[in-house]
Amino acid sequence: MKTFDLTIAGLKRSLPIVRLSENLAIASFVLLGDTELAVLGAEALADKINTEFDYFLTAEAKGIPLVQCIAQEFNHPKFYVARKSVKAYMDNPLITEVLSITTQASQQLVLDGKDAAELKGKKVILIDDVISTGDSLAALKQLAEEAGAIVVDQLALLAEGDAAKRTDIQFLEELPLFGS
Repeated sequence: MKTFDLTIAGLKRSLPIVRLSENLAIASFVLLGDTELAVLGAEALADKINTEFDYFLTAEAKGIPLVQCIAQEFNHPKFYVARKSVKAYMDNPLITEVLSITTQASQQLVLDGKDAAELKGKKVILIDDVISTGDSLAALKQLAEEAGAIVVDQLALLAEGDAAKRTDIQFLEELPLFGS
């Protein structure tokens, strides 16, 4: 199996190269289960935050360990998570659709109505593990803005492909895309 060596937050990881289509492959980065990288990556991302904020918001699921560690860096008691489906406990949820580069079908991002009410008028920083096409981040931003939140920054561990050229996000390292 071909791999891509990545050094992020001082840690080296060998990522398997996974083919998504005939003409596109990615270095598969999975933060879930990598406590060391979540903690050190969060420390490095926290150093990039130089704006006032009230809360962090991420999308389920791979951003959760990262946002938890970043919240701990700031001794911040709460963060919010947009879920991938409507849950029975949700009241008046906000829902948007998104198609990510790594999913085969459209997915939902859902913000509980209670969470949306708490975010209204608040300054929010969006957190993600990898920004590729930017579609997931755009959907997350749409949810935040529908809730009345003010997005003041957008951070990720990695920016993949053209996302690394964006000026509206902050990230630690670039992740290349691989052609045919």
